This record gives sequence, structure tokens and C-alpha cells, in this order.
Amino acid sequence: MRWENGKLVIDINEVSSPPVISRIRGTITVTPSAITAVELPLTEDGAHIWRPFGPVSDISVDLEAPGWKWDGHGYFDANFGTRALEDDFAYWTWGRYPAAGGSTCFYDATRLDGSELGSGFHFNRDGTASEIDLPPQLEFKRSLWAVRRETRGDYGFRPRQIMNMLDAPFYSRSMVETRLNGEKTIGVHEALDLTRFRSPLIKPMLAVRVPRRRNWSFD
Repeated sequence: MRWENGKLVIDINEVSSPPVISRIRGTITVTPSAITAVELPLTEDGAHIWRPFGPVSDISVDLEAPGWKWDGHGYFDANFGTRALEDDFAYWTWGRYPAAGGSTCFYDATRLDGSELGSGFHFNRDGTASEIDLPPQLEFKRSLWAVRRETRGDYGFRPRQIMNMLDAPFYSRSMVETRLNGEKTIGVHEALDLTRFRSPLIKPMLAVRVPRRRNWSFD
């Protein structure tokens, strides 16, 4: 990963994990309209931080596979922390939806101590951000692994999955349609069940899906 002239360039040369093993090569280029200065603490002590670097971005995908070359609307964010997520959270959902002049993001979480996090932001193309009044939480169909899912939207609307992107016993990522301020929008949504993740039956599966390489480092 490298920055070139305000663009994040990601070079990929990987082998996918079972059950479908194949090589993935190519380049993904993310061009943020601006870099924000927003950081959202997810716990009171700041042990977990959400950092939306480029919530309004353009993306160009050029992978060596039929149909894997396209341009579209994208985003760039990250989470940072000094403790394991399962040490502090039971469940969370996150969603980012294209909206008038930019994008709108929602972050909702239930912490292990029973407290709740509910935050919503609208981002303009120039990188400015404003906290917004939260629309109601709306449940929609569970994932294939029966992970509970909910997102924000106008009262009375029923969100729905448009495309499944990743499905695991404790995690769901998908394209979801909701309605905000009377306008339908399709964005990326995730739901994470950390109570399931902590299970001694499920957690060892990560070693299969995310293999480790000897002597690997961040350098």
C-alpha cells in the first residue's frame, strides 16, 4: 500500500483461502475527495478508535480476473485499538451510505458492560463532517449464519440486503438498501457478533481463513 499524488494504491498478489483456492493479482486505487480529521472513540477510555480517513472516495479495481475491472463509489476507513475487540464489545453494526453531497455513516455498538454507543455523521466531499440526529434502528433479515442485523433508516422503512459480500458465523458484510430523509440509498453494512466470536468453537476457525506466514512483519 502506498500514497501517490493523493491516491491510495493497493497492489495485490495473494492466494485465497479454502474452500476455493485461487490466485488474486492486481491493483486497487482509492482516491479520496478529501481526508477528514474525524476520530470517534468507541469506548470512554479511548482504547478503541474509528477513523474515517476518506468516507467519500472514488475507487478503481483492476484485478486479473474476468469481470473484476470496474470504477465506482468507495471509502477508506480503519479501526485502531489497544485491547481485543471481544474484551470490550458484545455486538456492533456499522453502515456507510451515499447521501446528498457525500456520505452518511452510522456506528452502533453494545459494550460488555451493557452501555450503548450510537453515532451518526454526514461527510461532505470537502472532508467536513457533521454529527446528525439518529434515525431509528431498523432490523432486517438475518445473515446466512443467522447473525442479527440492523441499520438506521426512516421510520417505517424495511432495509434489505442487495448483495452478500462476506458471511461468517460471527460476521456479516453486505450491500444494504435503506432510506434516509426520504431517499433510498444502497451502501455497505456490517454486523459483528463478538459473543459468538469469543466461542472456543468458532475462534480457532480464524487460523484457517486468515493464515499466518512465518517471519511476516509490518515492515
